[in-house]
Amino acid sequence: QVQLVESGGGLVQAGGSLRLSCAASGRTFSNYAMGWFRQAPGKEREFVAGSSWSGGSTYYADSVKGRFTISRDNAKNAVYLQMNSLKPEDTAVYYCAADNHISTVVAGSNAYWGQGTQVTVSS
Repeated sequence: QVQLVESGGGLVQAGGSLRLSCAASGRTFSNYAMGWFRQAPGKEREFVAGSSWSGGSTYYADSVKGRFTISRDNAKNAVYLQMNSLKPEDTAVYYCAADNHISTVVAGSNAYWGQGTQVTVSS
């Protein structure tokens, strides 16, 4: 089992920045590819960003490319999402997720999910 706990959400004005963190515990963190997803009210959960187990390969949704950056620190069992130039349409609950394979992470079929953290961007 892998337990994931997100933090760092909050209220920010459009154009601002936030950094989300996801702390992992349980099995060996460095064995897992990691991802960030989000779900806005009335919408389905969508992929935002993903990282291979080493951090050497990263993937982004088109809607966040150039604004968001995923990174990880395997020594600290943590993955981060730096969000810049935030827009009101980025408002959502953001979830951290983990799976053995990056392809599964990107597809959204993750074995492990966090509880989510709310991000609200005001206009």
